[in-house]
Amino acid sequence: MLLIQDLHAEIDGKEILCGLSLTVNAGEVHAIMGPNGAGKSTLGYVLGGRPGYEVTAGSVTFAGRDLLALAPHERAAAGLFLGFQYPVEIPGVSNVQFLREALNAQRGSRGEKPLSGAEFLKLARAQAASLQMDAEMLKRPVNVGFSGGEKKRNEMVQMGIVNPALAILDETDSGLDIDALRIVGDGINRIMRAPDKAVILITHYQRLLDYVKPDVVHVLEAGRITRTGGAELAVQLERDGYAAVTA
Repeated sequence: MLLIQDLHAEIDGKEILCGLSLTVNAGEVHAIMGPNGAGKSTLGYVLGGRPGYEVTAGSVTFAGRDLLALAPHERAAAGLFLGFQYPVEIPGVSNVQFLREALNAQRGSRGEKPLSGAEFLKLARAQAASLQMDAEMLKRPVNVGFSGGEKKRNEMVQMGIVNPALAILDETDSGLDIDALRIVGDGINRIMRAPDKAVILITHYQRLLDYVKPDVVHVLEAGRITRTGGAELAVQLERDGYAAVTA
C-alpha cells in the first residue's frame, strides 16, 4: 500500500529525513517510535503534504500512485488521513460543516454522489456515539474549547467519517487519560483494522500499543529507521530506553 524509498526531506534548509525507507502492506499496523527530534512528525507532515517540508530525494508510492506528485487534498481523496499531534482549532466553523464539506469533497473527487444533510448527520452521530462523544459537540467550532482528550476523540470521529485507506496518527495517545486511551484505541481498531487498510502509529510510549497491537515496530533515529521488530520491541524500548536498545 505504501512504499517509501530513500526519502530525504528538509525544512528551512535543515535535513530532517536522511534516507528513510519503509514498506507498509494492506492489513498492517506499523508503530514508529524514537527520541525527540528523530523526524517522526516530519515523516507524517511530508506524507500529508504540509507546506514548508521539501523532499530533496527519494520516492513515495501510495496505492500505486506517486504520492509526492499529489496536492494535499488529492492525497486525502486518495485515502490518506493524517492525525495531528496537536489538532488545530478552527473558530467559526462547526464540526458538522467542516466534516460534511470534507467528506463530500472527497466523494466528489472519486465520482461518488454527495451525502445529503440527513445522511451525513446519521453517519456523524453514529461515529460520535461509538467514541462516546456527545453529539452536541458536533455543532461546536472545530476543536475550539476542547480539552486535549476531546480533540483526539474528535479527530477519531473525523477519521471514522472519511474512512481512509491509510491513517498516519501522530502521537494520538498524547493528552489522553486511561479511559480515553481505551476508547480511542478501540476506535482505531474498529475503523482501521481491515484487510484493505493500514495504520502508521507514531508514538513515544508503548501504552497505546496495548490497545492497538502493532504488526511491526520501527525505531526512527536521526531521520532514518535504525531497527525493526515485532510488538516485543516496543516493550523493550519502554523498559530499557532507546540508547540501550539501539546501542
